[in-house]
Amino acid sequence: MKLSIAVVQFNPVRDNIKKNIRKLRRLLTGIKSDLVVLPELANTGYLYATPEDLLPLAEPQDGSGAFLTTLRELAAQTGGLIVSGYAEVAEGKLLNAAAAVTQDGVIANYRKTHLFDHEKALYSSGDTGFQIVEWQGVKIGMMICFDWIFPEAARTLALKGAQIIAHPANLVLPYCQNAMITRSIENQVFTVTANRVGKEHLDNLHLTFTGQSQVTTPGGKILYRGPTRKESVHVVEIDPERAVNKRLNTNNDLFEDRRSSLYEID
Repeated sequence: MKLSIAVVQFNPVRDNIKKNIRKLRRLLTGIKSDLVVLPELANTGYLYATPEDLLPLAEPQDGSGAFLTTLRELAAQTGGLIVSGYAEVAEGKLLNAAAAVTQDGVIANYRKTHLFDHEKALYSSGDTGFQIVEWQGVKIGMMICFDWIFPEAARTLALKGAQIIAHPANLVLPYCQNAMITRSIENQVFTVTANRVGKEHLDNLHLTFTGQSQVTTPGGKILYRGPTRKESVHVVEIDPERAVNKRLNTNNDLFEDRRSSLYEID
């Protein structure tokens, strides 16, 4: 079985959802793919001073807002599932979320478990836990950006059966792309990190996003690593069945060999 994956790297403009939608329409023109992964907070950009500044731009997960409605249209155009980060509003709370969207609407919604730095001043902590969505017979897990630094995130998704981990990101630290190679190896899964590019400034805070969006195999091979500064779309083809077998050799199985009782902390 073959599955095509499009990893989209672009520079979302802060406080301009219409422009970000236009960018995505342009980038995905002519793209056909079973799975499309977009960066974290692709609708709003990243830096905001207060929750009140961001709240008018956030959308409910029901797909009624302009950004998620557009993702439905783009899913119909690409012929696949789109996983994208976005700013969500629910019961007056802001959440850093990722939606899995088909032409029929949102089929899964994940809220970021591990908030990074100043995000803690904007967003409520995610409460969904790590979830699996099944698409075309393939099990796909979602995590967002800083979740990468906690091995438990990818391991939980893998234990739940994920063959692919879709990973929308706004990375500023230099470690993640290489760390995701390890996440792929230790869980024997494909990982798809869709990172953004560009810079944002807010008062004395200056961020440069690292680009280098990446697709990695269960064996740790980098199928694709994007440019550092340019917007791009790249499509790779994988065999998701490669992520089913967790056996490394005759005597070792990554999951069967786990000794959970010895991992507990008193």
